[in-house]
Amino acid sequence: MLKILDKYIIKQYLVTFFFMLGVIMILSMVFDLSDRLGEFIDNQASFIEIIFDYYLNFVLYFGNLFSPLIIFLSVIWFTAKLAQNTEIIPMINSGRNFTRILRPYLIGATILMLLSLVLNHFVLPNANKSRLAFEEQYYRNSHYVNDYHAQFPGNKTIYFDSYYSDEGIANDFVLEQRDENNKMLKLLRAKKAAYNDTTGVWTFTNYHIRTYSSNTINEKITEGKQLDTLIDVALTNMTQRDNIVMTMGFFEVNEFIKSKRAEGSPNVAAYEIEYFQRTSLPFATYVLTVIGLAVSSRKKRGGIGVSIAIGLGLVFVYIFAMQITTVAAVNVGFPTLLAVWLPNMIFAVLGLILYRFAPK
Repeated sequence: MLKILDKYIIKQYLVTFFFMLGVIMILSMVFDLSDRLGEFIDNQASFIEIIFDYYLNFVLYFGNLFSPLIIFLSVIWFTAKLAQNTEIIPMINSGRNFTRILRPYLIGATILMLLSLVLNHFVLPNANKSRLAFEEQYYRNSHYVNDYHAQFPGNKTIYFDSYYSDEGIANDFVLEQRDENNKMLKLLRAKKAAYNDTTGVWTFTNYHIRTYSSNTINEKITEGKQLDTLIDVALTNMTQRDNIVMTMGFFEVNEFIKSKRAEGSPNVAAYEIEYFQRTSLPFATYVLTVIGLAVSSRKKRGGIGVSIAIGLGLVFVYIFAMQITTVAAVNVGFPTLLAVWLPNMIFAVLGLILYRFAPK
């Protein structure tokens, strides 16, 4: 049963969070619009598309992405105000221990954590589809892939040096066909490779095909200027943007990561990080709430500004820790699941230490 104190703190928690979220998102949209307005006008994006396809989904995505940090600053802000108004001390002097004061904070954190989980796994994938489709159409229609290699079913391995979406052509294309014993059966090289999404036909320019045999005398070499052929692999699947996983739902993303891992895609770690963060970032709400309360619950000589400064410093450290673990996972093979959860674990320990020194 919620007491008056619980309702008061939960209300302050949620009102402060949504107020700060609204202010930050409005400022973000203003800066983004000032940067993109010329492109919107040049590409004739309609007002309805800008508002509902882009900025509505823009707010959902970035508001949810930064919600743990906004929650942290919100907790520090309104708790520091309570401390400066000498409201924390009477709560403790009335017989309530610090754990009892923490309870409504955790209730408020649970509400926002559950909201964020639902958004991450079930709402944002569809919202991101609309937002990214708008970006592709109106201001981010160029795409580049460099040094691609991957394995495909049927013991096929494909390489190409570069791909430009404006041209729709893969340069220095190589296709290796091997048997079950990894013995080379056929090698195709082409200066350029283009793919027709409608017909599924590949067009190779300045191609060289070598068909291997157990007897080198029977090996066959074919060369030519142009070859149209069918290969059961689509170029569009190879040249997807890294953020394509953002558009996939809870079950779809698992299958996508499995297929990319089977291909040997170098982007698997980035896909896994984005997927695991859908759960880890909402749970960071608990950790940051405890730290925010512990940091700002004591009345300070410098006022609210000191608590906010400490909070901002901790925010930067948290972001820096996330960046370090993410880079380690992508570049040096650090386990992605640990990379995503390690900042929460470190800050959870920090939260317990600060909680012990909080006013009792």
